[in-house]
Amino acid sequence: MAFAAGLLLGGHPGSLPTGVRDAFDLGSDEDRTRAELIDSIEDSYYKKVDKQQLRDAEYDGLVRSLHDRFSHYFTPEETKEFNRQVNDPQFEGIGVSVAEDDRGLRIVQVYEGSPASKAGLLKDDLITGVSGKSIAGQSSKESTAKIKGKAGTEVRLTVLSPSRKDDKERELTLKRAKVDIPAVDSEMIKRDGKKIARVQLFGFTGGAHGELREKLDKLLDQGAQGVILDLRGNGGGLLNEGVLVSSQFIENGLIVSTKGRKRAERKYDAEPRVKAIDGKIPVVVLVDGGSASASEITTGALRDRKRATIVGEKTFGKGVFQEVENLPNGGSLDLTVGSYYLPSGENISGKGIQPQVKAKDDPKTKRDEALPIAVKTVIEKLNR
Repeated sequence: MAFAAGLLLGGHPGSLPTGVRDAFDLGSDEDRTRAELIDSIEDSYYKKVDKQQLRDAEYDGLVRSLHDRFSHYFTPEETKEFNRQVNDPQFEGIGVSVAEDDRGLRIVQVYEGSPASKAGLLKDDLITGVSGKSIAGQSSKESTAKIKGKAGTEVRLTVLSPSRKDDKERELTLKRAKVDIPAVDSEMIKRDGKKIARVQLFGFTGGAHGELREKLDKLLDQGAQGVILDLRGNGGGLLNEGVLVSSQFIENGLIVSTKGRKRAERKYDAEPRVKAIDGKIPVVVLVDGGSASASEITTGALRDRKRATIVGEKTFGKGVFQEVENLPNGGSLDLTVGSYYLPSGENISGKGIQPQVKAKDDPKTKRDEALPIAVKTVIEKLNR
């Protein structure tokens, strides 16, 4: 009884004899070490420490030990914020699309009229800190959650601009705003007596394929003879949207396959309910380093199935996919569970997709230097 009372009043189980520990069924040495470590820090560390903070750090450390930049633990508060952002049709932030970088977040798209645009931020600028604290090594979800916030509030960013001569970090304070980010933008380009439809897809969100097709059909009805599918700065999204977007151009057959250590191979064919556009219409896919995930699935499928010519810069190289699991504490685990493979069988993880025709936009100029090369490529295909 004395032992029991002492244990209940906070005695460390690791100090008990092995036989007594076994009698109380106190778990493995690892469990007892973990409990004692947390208790010792909470009881004896010279500063007061929140026990939940210790537990979150422990969960985060477990996932970080995988050394996988795409796998993350999210606290209950972060999970709640991410869910709110997903369900909110309006983006409260600074108006940029970003990609993960070892130093923070690399800007791949600045939306016109946004706080970022007004502050002079450019494509390829690096956000290295938020509110004076470094975001190096953090996931894009974790970092963007710190940048987003209520419209009208301010956020202080540390920015590194490769295009500036001094190439030094600078501090910028931006006022957050509601920014309506379109799923698709489109235009008709007329060049050398030809009409070319350019459709730019900003993300593979739910229903994006339908909006893309609506814009595409409108331009084709107006006499477009070729198509440029602009996926620059598109960091991806839903796998099924990648299949559905690809199905707009590929009538049948394999789009992508997935497989993991605990996930059986699964093949995704072109969606038969989607009527692909006329196969005689030439297509160019325009990409850059910000084209990732579902963007690469579509790009790779159209390349491997000989349906499009790829123009631009090497894509990001995200050849893996994640699944999100809700945890008992209200947090969530975003874990890499498998790889995806293009129709050729290639996995592009870490190497991306090399364009067949190179083209690069200069962020320091208002002119889009890559688009004319994509237009020229379409015209050459029309003239064959």
